[in-house]
Amino acid sequence: MLIKIQNLSKTYKEKRGLLPFQLEVKQGELIALIGHNGAGKSTLLKLLAGWLIPDSGQVFVDGIDLKNRLAIVRKIGFVPETPNLFDFFTVEDNLKLFARLFQVPFSRIEEILKAFNLLPFRTNRIQVLSKGLRQRVSIGRSLLADPSVLLFDEPTSGIDFEMTKEIYRLLKAFHSSGKTIIFTSHRPEEIKTLATRIVVLHQGVLVFDGSPETYFQSDIHEKLYL
Repeated sequence: MLIKIQNLSKTYKEKRGLLPFQLEVKQGELIALIGHNGAGKSTLLKLLAGWLIPDSGQVFVDGIDLKNRLAIVRKIGFVPETPNLFDFFTVEDNLKLFARLFQVPFSRIEEILKAFNLLPFRTNRIQVLSKGLRQRVSIGRSLLADPSVLLFDEPTSGIDFEMTKEIYRLLKAFHSSGKTIIFTSHRPEEIKTLATRIVVLHQGVLVFDGSPETYFQSDIHEKLYL
């Protein structure tokens, strides 16, 4: 089992967050994590990425405890809905900062710039880039250490049709290469296009875990979207 989540929880004063949660994820799965706003989706991804400290529970990724940040940072790549980039730095300088953090050689930056067609923008500051280009940089940043697990929080939010198609292509390519992916989405067509498994949260609780076929025939789907 690549990811094992045991009794993971995180609550906030003003809202519920994530109640004790358990899940196992196999290598190579492409999981859509869905639910209404406030269901706990982003909280779960931020816990897995180490952006939040859980109130309780444990997570193991490839046998490594999530608390071991030095080891886990090379296992998990996180692409938040709002890119965590430094707006006043250039694309290249952003990648250099994170390359140092992930302890990867600067030669990896050149590979990322070429792979994501960012060479023409390497000296551009993040603040002048379009939302689509920022998302491309953010995805490239998450791949610097070549992690086996990728987390995407609303990867197509606020971008145009052409960039949405590009994100779909990238996710399918990452999945085909053997990476394990968990992404959040509110779009039924996106879920149908990408997911091999669907997990539904409601008010911090797991209410569905199964195949896309089963999900789209279920009452859970009707309650979420109808």
